[in-house]
Amino acid sequence: MSVQVEKLEGSMAKLTIEVSPEDFEAAIEKAYEKERGRITVPGFRKGKAPRKVIEQMYGKEVFFDSAINEAVPEAYDKAYDECGEDIVSAPKITIVQAEAGKPLIFEAEVALKPPVTLGTYKGIEVEKADVTVTEEEIEAELKKEQDKQGRQVEVTDRPVQDGDMITLDFEGFVDGVAFPGGKGSDYPLTIGSGQFIPGFEEKLIGAEIGQETDVEVSFPEDYHEESLAGKPAVFKCTVKSIKYKELPEIDDEFASEVSEFENLKDYKESIRSDIETRKIADAKSAKEDAVIEKIIENATLEIPDAMLETEQRSMLRDYEQRLRMQGMTIKQYFEWTGMTEESFLEQVKPQALSRIQSRLVLEEIAKQEGLTVTEEDFDKECDSMAEAYQIEKEKVKEMLGEEGRKQMEQDILIKKALELAAEAAVEK
Repeated sequence: MSVQVEKLEGSMAKLTIEVSPEDFEAAIEKAYEKERGRITVPGFRKGKAPRKVIEQMYGKEVFFDSAINEAVPEAYDKAYDECGEDIVSAPKITIVQAEAGKPLIFEAEVALKPPVTLGTYKGIEVEKADVTVTEEEIEAELKKEQDKQGRQVEVTDRPVQDGDMITLDFEGFVDGVAFPGGKGSDYPLTIGSGQFIPGFEEKLIGAEIGQETDVEVSFPEDYHEESLAGKPAVFKCTVKSIKYKELPEIDDEFASEVSEFENLKDYKESIRSDIETRKIADAKSAKEDAVIEKIIENATLEIPDAMLETEQRSMLRDYEQRLRMQGMTIKQYFEWTGMTEESFLEQVKPQALSRIQSRLVLEEIAKQEGLTVTEEDFDKECDSMAEAYQIEKEKVKEMLGEEGRKQMEQDILIKKALELAAEAAVEK
């Protein structure tokens, strides 16, 4: 195998990769072994026809597509390692030559890591965050815990009130005709939660158990189902049951039941400390975000479209994986939201661009500042992972492997560059 690199404009490159005739022939033979069981040739049992007979009957190129699919990824991986270029995108493959007895030649158009010219990255001015904890914030946390400890009580002697938890049968009609997805039975709904379209829940206040109530509302103009957007509708509703939440008093007894503290005063101090810790962490994150944004603004860099698209598709794959962990497929998600793969990619484009820009400027800062990753840095990160996943540190290192270690070291380097820039920022 051989590879030639041609630099193109806009941080792009074209790799011309040549697979030897012998290796291409081996790929064709492998394709034959894999495909022959699916090819019918008169006079031969399925899967028993010689390759030459199949090629005479269907043409010499009958196995080329499968052979190319076999040979190209392997050859590209070798070229990626051998070419010495910092490739930052998936390749766009074009087959140049595919003939029996000759080299397989293909081109791979790729994006290269673009050059970065830093502007000012030290002494960046950022707004100083207020980490003061107010009494209102403490009370809000107390009320959250109070709500969690509330007891549901069934109601039979009054109509629906704001905040009630009801079960509901409903069916929606537009112009007197029921519409798909507009019907539900024993649907759990908390009045005031905002689950339904605006105005729906408020109009159920005063409804009696077992009595049909007509709720007249209009769908929002930007409703995801275009056929319903902006249209008036009537929902025929029947409340099946009503419950409300009986809340405990917020006092010393409450504090001792929900926390390790014996009285409300100490519990509130603990809440204050937790909020302050959270605010300090949020302020640190906001400061870093502001610093990065300004550094990118001060820098000069152009991101190749292919690099951006690769990052967008990486984000799509990450999202697919998270959905699978929740028992949902990306296809189901798209059907539920009305999105498409194209609209999802467009939606994450700004975030993908920001990720790339951030990584590139921080890598350049690390380079200019001569930052390095020590064995101690690596061990510390492995310790954190071992604690998070409850496994031995040596097991973490084993799972990472050589490539995983390189990626972790790069992440540590970027983190160090960010900390350096953030610490050098001026808070005002």
